[in-house]
Amino acid sequence: MQKSSLVIVYHRQPYEEVIEDGKTVFKPNKSPNGIVPTLKSFFRRLEPGRGAWVAWKQHEPGDDEFERVIHVDDDDNGGFYVSRLPLTKHQSSSFYHVTSKEAFWPILHSFPRLFSYDPVDWHTFHEVNRLFAEAAAEQADEGALVWIHDYNLWLVPHYLRQIRPDVKIAFFHHTPFPSQDVFNVLPWRAEILGSLLDCDLVGFHIPRYAKNFTDVARGLTGAEITTVVDTPDHLNVPGQALSEPQMPTVLKLGNREIAIDVAPVGADVHLIDEILAKKESAELEDRLIDRMDGRKLVVSVGRTDYTKGTVEALFAFERLLQRRPDLKGKITMLCISVRAASGMAIYEETQRDIEQNVGRINGLYSNLGWTPIVLYSNAIPFDRLLSYYRAADICLTIPVRDGLNLVAKEFVAAKNGRPGALVLSEFAGCAVELPDAIYANPYGNRDTDRAMDEALAMSESESAERMARMYEAVTRYDIVDWINHIFEAFGRVGFDPKDDKPGKQAAA
Repeated sequence: MQKSSLVIVYHRQPYEEVIEDGKTVFKPNKSPNGIVPTLKSFFRRLEPGRGAWVAWKQHEPGDDEFERVIHVDDDDNGGFYVSRLPLTKHQSSSFYHVTSKEAFWPILHSFPRLFSYDPVDWHTFHEVNRLFAEAAAEQADEGALVWIHDYNLWLVPHYLRQIRPDVKIAFFHHTPFPSQDVFNVLPWRAEILGSLLDCDLVGFHIPRYAKNFTDVARGLTGAEITTVVDTPDHLNVPGQALSEPQMPTVLKLGNREIAIDVAPVGADVHLIDEILAKKESAELEDRLIDRMDGRKLVVSVGRTDYTKGTVEALFAFERLLQRRPDLKGKITMLCISVRAASGMAIYEETQRDIEQNVGRINGLYSNLGWTPIVLYSNAIPFDRLLSYYRAADICLTIPVRDGLNLVAKEFVAAKNGRPGALVLSEFAGCAVELPDAIYANPYGNRDTDRAMDEALAMSESESAERMARMYEAVTRYDIVDWINHIFEAFGRVGFDPKDDKPGKQAAA
């Protein structure tokens, strides 16, 4: 097996595994967008076969036919190896559903009251992260770059640095990173931070999260923030909840320097334009508009999660109907809240809240010809979702905390400068990029109500102007720009895909 110059470590497998005619077949992910297709595209810039992916696959002992490492023939991305960790049901549940979701997730999103310490099996979390590190070490060539993704793999850098001191280690957080007082609730904060400081590069979506991380490092270890730069204009909306006028770029601990990077993931604008140019998309949009029969359409899209603000969006829509009786029968909310994986009680409770409130609101306000809220609890195909965005008048995106939120960017991209309004939480990471959105504070009913009223009252010309400016921003800083930026960041620590030779990066 050829060793890899770039190893991506992410908990999800980069394909869908299906059985056809009794044989296992690896197919591209059904949805063409999202982080997995984006990360796979990084392999296109490498020499063929020089990319690898490490993920986990639930597997109980006793299956001798299980292939630990496979090669995926991917014409679009050049083909790559996948190292699959055979985790038992207990391991995967403990490491992901319990420790990651019940302990880390509420802290990352600044909900310490929901933090649950008692069920955590810290030993298993260590064990699984060590397995990821060992698999990455096995795939990596001399001087390779190993790029680790997200908080459930926080300890991988620690083990990887011990096993392979020659490799470069990069880490990217897709979630928020909380302030010191919240992060320090974690009893394992020293181990987690120590592992992250074993990286050569640590990346975040926005300057606030980078600042929070370096503040934690400074407070817990005495690390020094040696370089701070002014935040670029396109990432700074002064006066907003997540605004930061400056951002750290280098952290020093002892004789080591850790590069700090800020790069919000962009929307795949080219893909969105391509899909919406199809005849089927235009026809679906026309059918939606005809079905609305002159009614306003509000869309709210997200996973079922207490951080996503779906319940808050439902209450905001209900209050709108209460104070604006003239809108009854003239406005509809399409709420798409995709169910979380089973087995996590807090998400099941959130799903029940959503369903009960939709039923209650519809029961109060429906008539024979009109249902105020239409709820979808299953994933909607991306092409269909884009037609919904194109037909919508308002996108109501008010998470109480979100690392980035691509829904807002994809709505803007789908509108392509057409009239529309984006009501956006100040606590979504992308809020620092979209000053022409109508900001809302989801913690205050009056502020959310004000934002909804403003969206409905806005003239067509103003809404078109705002959407055009947001479309320009989303297009300029799209997914291609993000990929280019990440490769530039890799260059800061000595990795260059154009110079893809064993050992070359180690000497840089």
